[in-house]
Amino acid sequence: MKPLACLSMDIDNQWSYMKTHGDSGWEKFPSYIDLIIPRVLSILDQLNIKVTFFVVGQDAALDKNRDALKLLTERGHEVGNHSFHHEPWLNFYLRDRLRREIIETEEQILRVTGQKPIGFRGPGYAWSTDLIEILAENGYLYDSSILPTYVAPLARTYYFWKSNLTREEKAQRKKMFGSLKIAIRPVKPFLWHLDSNETLLEIPITTVPIIKMPFHLSYLLYFSRFSTPLMLLYLKIALTMCRITHSALNFLLHPLDFVSRDEIPELAFFPGMDLETSRKIELFKNVMGILHERFEFVKMSTFAKNKLNANKTKILNL
Repeated sequence: MKPLACLSMDIDNQWSYMKTHGDSGWEKFPSYIDLIIPRVLSILDQLNIKVTFFVVGQDAALDKNRDALKLLTERGHEVGNHSFHHEPWLNFYLRDRLRREIIETEEQILRVTGQKPIGFRGPGYAWSTDLIEILAENGYLYDSSILPTYVAPLARTYYFWKSNLTREEKAQRKKMFGSLKIAIRPVKPFLWHLDSNETLLEIPITTVPIIKMPFHLSYLLYFSRFSTPLMLLYLKIALTMCRITHSALNFLLHPLDFVSRDEIPELAFFPGMDLETSRKIELFKNVMGILHERFEFVKMSTFAKNKLNANKTKILNL
C-alpha cells in the first residue's frame, strides 16, 4: 500500500492578496471565487481526488460567493477554517479577538457549506500559543499552520520589496511567513502538548526534509519559468527525501496556481502569474501524476485520524 498524503488549497481571494500587498480597493472585496472554484473542482474530478479547502470567513459571509463555496461540499470535498479577515498578523491578536475570529468563521462556513470545519490554517502561516489553545478548546482535530523552512525571512523581504506597504504596515506584518525559528519545527506531523494536558495534532505543510526548502505548487510553478526539467527534478528529490526520512506529505495549493495575470491583472505582482493558465494546469497534472505514483491522497481529516490512531506521533510542548 502507498503511504497516505493530503492535498489542500487555501482559498485566498483576490481582495486578501490586495490587502496584504497594500493595494487600494480591497475593501470592496473583489472576488475570483466564482471563476477559480469551478475550474479547480473540474480538474480534481478528472484526477479523482478529494481535497480539503481552507475557506476565509469573510468570503463565506458574502452572498455573491455562496453558490461557488457550496460546491465544495456538494462535490464531496472538505472545508477548513482559514480565519475571518485573512490577516497574516493574527498572531498579534489578543485572545478574545482571536477566539471571535475562529468562531465567526466556523459559523459562516457551516451556514454556507453545511459542514463545520475541524481543521485550521493560519493566513500567511501565522500561528500562536493562544491560537493552538483556542483550537483545542473548540474541539478542532488538527492545525496546519506551520511551514518549517529557512526561507521565510527571504520570502517576507521579497514581498515587502514588491508591495505598496507603508512603514507602519510593514511593522504590522514583520512576522509574516514566520521567523528563522520556525525552521526548527518538525516536517513530520506532531502533537502540541498544552498546559491543560490536552494535545492538538499539527500537520505541517511539507518542506524538503533536512534542508527544509518549500516545494508546494506555487514554488514549483515559479521554478518552471526557468526550467521545467529542473523543477521536476527538484520535486523528485524532495519526494525521495520524504521517503528516506519517512516523512508524510501535506501538499499545498493556492488559487493563483490556476490563473494567470491575463485573467486577474490586479495580481500580476504575484510570482508565477506570467505563466499562462493552460500551462499551469498542465504542470499541475504532471506534478499530481508524479505524486500519485508514490502516495494515496485523502482528505486532511482522514489523514489526521490515521496519524492519531497510529499513536506514534512526536509530542512537543507548546
